Amino acid sequence: MAMSLRSDAQTIISSAIQAVQPDAAVKRALQGREFPGRVVLAAAGKAAWQMAKAAQDCLGARLDQGVVVTKYGHVSGPIPGCACYEGGHPVPDENSFRGTQAVLDLVSGLTAGDTVIFLLSGGGSALFEQPLIPGEELQDVTSQLLSSGADIVEMNTIRKRLSAVKGGRFAQLCAPAQVFSIVLSDILGDPLDMIASGPACADQSTCAQAQAIAEKYHLNLTPQARELLDRETPKALDNVETRITGSVRELCTAAAQAARELGYEPVILTDLLCCQAREAGSFLASIACTHQGQGKKLAFLAGGETVVKLTGSGKGGRNQELALSAAQGIDGLVNVLVFSLGSDGTDGPTDAAGGIVDGQTAPRLRAQGLSIHQVLEDNDAYHALAKADGLIVTGPTGTNVNDVAVVLVAG
Repeated sequence: MAMSLRSDAQTIISSAIQAVQPDAAVKRALQGREFPGRVVLAAAGKAAWQMAKAAQDCLGARLDQGVVVTKYGHVSGPIPGCACYEGGHPVPDENSFRGTQAVLDLVSGLTAGDTVIFLLSGGGSALFEQPLIPGEELQDVTSQLLSSGADIVEMNTIRKRLSAVKGGRFAQLCAPAQVFSIVLSDILGDPLDMIASGPACADQSTCAQAQAIAEKYHLNLTPQARELLDRETPKALDNVETRITGSVRELCTAAAQAARELGYEPVILTDLLCCQAREAGSFLASIACTHQGQGKKLAFLAGGETVVKLTGSGKGGRNQELALSAAQGIDGLVNVLVFSLGSDGTDGPTDAAGGIVDGQTAPRLRAQGLSIHQVLEDNDAYHALAKADGLIVTGPTGTNVNDVAVVLVAG
């Protein structure tokens, strides 16, 4: 891989991730606020530790106590006054349930003069969970949805009806205390009731929509789960104030600015990318083919969140699959690179944030006896990219605002 292109990609990745860190936004939301009574903090999601640390730095002794529930490996140290829990993602586990129970214990018995500062980020659907069905059953339903190709809105429409805390039910459990919610958005269009399944937001989805999704994906549900799909969620809440911070649009804008500073002419194609990962990879490769060889430095950017439909039993994530699919389309091209990564630093159930490929990725894999087409059918992008030096590994980033994919054309 051309080192100058790869170096440029790393610069763009670092700049974009840094620009969407939640610290400053959390502090801005809290500064100057007066909270009567007790102040407790609940933080859930992949960016929960970073957000809670920023809130504690701002509130100091004003904070009575707090609970943080985040993904394994995402706690970066102790936070004064806060108990930190790590749990399963994208499938909830017993540690997710234990951390959530600690939050529910924290907010029980509060008065109308008290405040719950609720810090929410993507991943909260799995990490912040108190299921109304057995935990093993919820894990099975989640796995069915993940493998079906359902998008995040469809998944959350189902999951919030199987939960005691989603779809506005957490805010009800906090009452009569007031909830001041700061939300880091990871869903296109920032629909509050869908981000982490909207624990503190009145639910806009309906039972009929949930039933239609269950039919669409032929979900195998028990009679108890089907009965819960018919149970309506809260449609109005009077004890919640919400601030949204961060979005995929900011991620794309920051990546474009970093590319511009490196001499590229950036074009943001969309910040609403929403299709199958391998289709997105093929599309971005076609853009590279059209514009390569013109003697210009160009950067094409697409933000959003693709999906993977499982056809095999390999290891990977949507960004790795996108990148590997693009590698097919740019096979043999020079001065072209494509990368895609999740802003949270983890792509699917892997330790990689995404994938990075160029015109030599496909030949390199062929030399090792690997067919990209077959690898994609096996959903095994992780192992193939590892063999082609094509994994992006950042570690947990402390933020979570969807994904960005970038095509770099150096001439």
